[in-house]
Amino acid sequence: MAPSKTIDALSSAIVARFLRSNDYSETLKAFLREAGLAPDVGQTSGDDTNDWTIQSLLEEKNTYDQTVNFERYGQSHQQSDLWSEPAPSRPALIQTPTSSNILAASVEQWQNPLGDDDEATADAASAQAYIVSTSADRQVHLLETAEGNAAIRSFSGLSDSPVLSFISILQGRYIFMTNMSGQLLLQHGSQTLDSRKDHAKYAVKVVAYEDKADPSKWWVATAGWDECVLLYCLNIPDEAEALALKIGEPVARIKLASNPESLLFVPHVDTDELLLLVSRRDSTYIYYYQVKAVTEETDTHENDGAAAEKSPREARLLGQQNLAPHSNAWVAFSPAYMALSPHDPGLLAVATSTLPHLKVMIVRLLFPTTKTAPASEDPVTQASQALATLEIQNREDAAILVQANTFAPQTAYSTPQVAWRPNGSGVWVNGDDGVVRGIETKTGKVIATLKGGHEPGFKVRTVWSGYVAVPQEEGDPVREEWVISGGFDKKLVVWKV
Repeated sequence: MAPSKTIDALSSAIVARFLRSNDYSETLKAFLREAGLAPDVGQTSGDDTNDWTIQSLLEEKNTYDQTVNFERYGQSHQQSDLWSEPAPSRPALIQTPTSSNILAASVEQWQNPLGDDDEATADAASAQAYIVSTSADRQVHLLETAEGNAAIRSFSGLSDSPVLSFISILQGRYIFMTNMSGQLLLQHGSQTLDSRKDHAKYAVKVVAYEDKADPSKWWVATAGWDECVLLYCLNIPDEAEALALKIGEPVARIKLASNPESLLFVPHVDTDELLLLVSRRDSTYIYYYQVKAVTEETDTHENDGAAAEKSPREARLLGQQNLAPHSNAWVAFSPAYMALSPHDPGLLAVATSTLPHLKVMIVRLLFPTTKTAPASEDPVTQASQALATLEIQNREDAAILVQANTFAPQTAYSTPQVAWRPNGSGVWVNGDDGVVRGIETKTGKVIATLKGGHEPGFKVRTVWSGYVAVPQEEGDPVREEWVISGGFDKKLVVWKV
């Protein structure tokens, strides 16, 4: 009843203010008497929240209508393309060993987390999937995926600052982590094999990718708030020499004009060449950088005098894709988080930094071409350049399949995230109101709102989605679809079907 009473009081105040400001004194007295209102209702106060007028309401409505015009919703009549049911909706609160703000959480494989003396047991066959969460108290927790989610191990002295991002490779043999000190950590079981501090500030993201041509080679990229992205190339030793692995010097770097927001390794759909996608703050572009040629250039110049300075080479920018091609604003938004579709290697989900609500974009990647266009005999004029620019903008605009408002509130200090459902029928996004929202991929409509797990009004910092093989007391594990979310209410929640 409280909201309706508030709306009635607001509408009465607006009518009374209108009559008072237009000097309809007799009508005002009759209105106040018949409505049973106080004599001072509708008087202008210094509080702007109570100064709504009919004109301001009309202006607010016009502003909303204009923002709706910039949204883009897809249409699909195929049942297989729509949001699939059943979907996770039941919250299960996980009791973590310590109570602190959750920074990152997902299900990852981790070999030998207890540090048994028998290293022979720490192989791929013994690798298990755990719920891995990091918190603001510098703890890294490993919890079981079985019923009850019992805590297996907590690493308290692993990092000197909170861990912001982590990734597991080779079925959990190695885990890479980045923290607020700018460090990159290499973990094997319960041991920290190596650590480097190549970033001057927060290392907010780490991604890894296996080289298809050489399975023993892995690419690792980190993003830091020192306006820099670093690229590493690791040669993975055999299982018998697993403890000998070191991170090594970065082989390349990307110096940006602002802090990077998100990283993603993506192979070219045509040539299978490995590319690194980068988004940065105060830019609506996705940048495509070359990866493999970096080591070839480093090997060529390793005997040069400049190589003695140990400075990484600058990665080559191959192309860029604008996510606001026809916008005339200086900065409309930033692609704050990028996630590749689990079924389509050229389809990208993007969570944007738009205010006051998070927007989701489903974008077709426009991979840069490596072929050189034939020279044209036509003279280059201002008109031809404008037409060429317009052609590029139209192509970038056509690549945006969905651009929808999720109505998830956020501020300039929020950390937008998006996670694909494992079947690709939708994505999940976080929000600052304690709600996780599910958006249909094909239409951009908000289909599901996960409530009851986090406290209302608290920021959901991280969200993850995927299939999990849940161990059973008897029989084989059962595969379930999970959504994991962690927030600043110090809660780690698993959402199940």
